[in-house]
Amino acid sequence: MRPILFLLALVSAVPLRAAPASAPVSYLADSHTDVLTLLAPPPTAGSAEDKADLEAAYAVASTATPAQVAQAKDEVKLTPFHFAPVIGPWFQAGKFPQLEALFKEIEKESKAVTSKGKKHWERTRPYIVDPVRFPHAVEHEKATDYSYPSGHSTRGTVYSQILAELFPEKRAALIAKGRETGWLRVQGGVHYPTDIYAGRVLGQALARDFLASPAFQADLAAVKAELAAAGPR
Repeated sequence: MRPILFLLALVSAVPLRAAPASAPVSYLADSHTDVLTLLAPPPTAGSAEDKADLEAAYAVASTATPAQVAQAKDEVKLTPFHFAPVIGPWFQAGKFPQLEALFKEIEKESKAVTSKGKKHWERTRPYIVDPVRFPHAVEHEKATDYSYPSGHSTRGTVYSQILAELFPEKRAALIAKGRETGWLRVQGGVHYPTDIYAGRVLGQALARDFLASPAFQADLAAVKAELAAAGPR
């Protein structure tokens, strides 16, 4: 084999190294929201306040209608398409890939924040504290899946605020749906009311942080264009 052909064969046999993938942009990279300083701690376990919160959780869960419990079960895996009753039946999963990618990142970054709070305060969920009175909780996580602040309430608030940027004419109804998303968690027996209130406060702060991110605004603009391209609804 000629030397030049031998070299070419040798080079072609060596797999090319793929270019390193760029690190994904974190929308909250410049966020100054610290869950541990933004929120007050939950009631101390066993305190009078904690017991009152447990009684309130039981009162709400025990009087929830079958329809409310079914809705709480349906929203265990929360997506932006749970807001379709407000936005319209055309707003369906699988039709808007850029919107789904945006909210997937919102979910991931929001969960990281709520997880920090849950792991710090380690508040035990109602159905673990009192399993006799909460036998029909809509989900039964392990004991280390803590309660405060509510991740659903946080994300429901964030989702409603972001969707209101996309559908400003429906802002009031979207915000109301975001509040309902959190409250369904009390009706479903998996949270205390104070968990939900904390999630709303945190969600408001995170929504502001997302909207303050230039990278987020660029991706939100792409989602607006995607929705506009969907045509009349």
